[in-house]
Amino acid sequence: MASQYYQEMQESFRNNNKSREFPAHTAKVHSVAWSCDGRRLASGSFDKTASVFILEKDRLVKENNYRGHGDSVDQLCWHPTNPDLFVTASGDKTIRIWDVRTTKCIATVNTKGDNINICWSPDGQTIAVGNKDDVVTFIDAKTHRSRAEEQFKFEVNEISWNNDNDMFFLTNGNGCINVLSYPELKPIQSINAHPSNCICIKFDPTGKYFATGSADALVSLWNVEELVCVRCFSRLDWPVRTLSFSHDGKMLASASEDHFIDICEVETGEKLWEVQCDSPTFTVAWHPKRPLLAYACDDKEGKYDSNREAGTVKLFGLPNDS
Repeated sequence: MASQYYQEMQESFRNNNKSREFPAHTAKVHSVAWSCDGRRLASGSFDKTASVFILEKDRLVKENNYRGHGDSVDQLCWHPTNPDLFVTASGDKTIRIWDVRTTKCIATVNTKGDNINICWSPDGQTIAVGNKDDVVTFIDAKTHRSRAEEQFKFEVNEISWNNDNDMFFLTNGNGCINVLSYPELKPIQSINAHPSNCICIKFDPTGKYFATGSADALVSLWNVEELVCVRCFSRLDWPVRTLSFSHDGKMLASASEDHFIDICEVETGEKLWEVQCDSPTFTVAWHPKRPLLAYACDDKEGKYDSNREAGTVKLFGLPNDS
């Protein structure tokens, strides 16, 4: 029997299954993220800029475009509790911290390599950034100075703290999840999670689970306390690029080069919904308070249609009559 939650969400998506797209950039979008209060959505792009939108009822209104990086903005994230600050990681060997109130870059931090992933610690005090040379640098969010730097002997894909801020997780090219103590950065465990490249990792807001996505097209769900795999989801056919848990931790969105985003119920693994896409999806992010999913896809068939396709951000979960 489908759970009550499952039935309620299916009904909700039937009534709110509209996807709308909003022009954001002049080239493809690599990353989307919501501010902690859900009022703003930020996007980072191959066009070297970040954009910030304000969510108004059922649409995104562009507030600002943030320039300054000399290369592609590959990932960005917001401060965990301050809805005005976000940070961008770029291939130009810098990260930049931005304040939406002044629309200015409040800090540029030089790093040693081309940055590809970034995350902000749950306590807001530290920013971790990983580069193409598999070095992870921990930067003090107040002084903007490096606190620690770790060179890894494996391909580091995505990085994340656990919600309690006392462990640091990395997914790697050998299919493993490496768990380090924090702030000591001592290895706790290396988990053989997948038979091939382990790409992305996300923690659910309740702190019970984390999920990883792999090149084997599987998504695995893990119990945080015991570091054991609880279940796997296998509806995608291509390497899993991006994951996001809903605000209540009960739904998980995963996406790849498949032309749909899979939304499943976490506790059962059942498919709740499929968001149809015209092209591969790079990034997904659930709104922090409601069942609204932001995502960005590749331009169709590699051709930039200057009218619309390149650099749009999309929202799914809008009312059908909007």
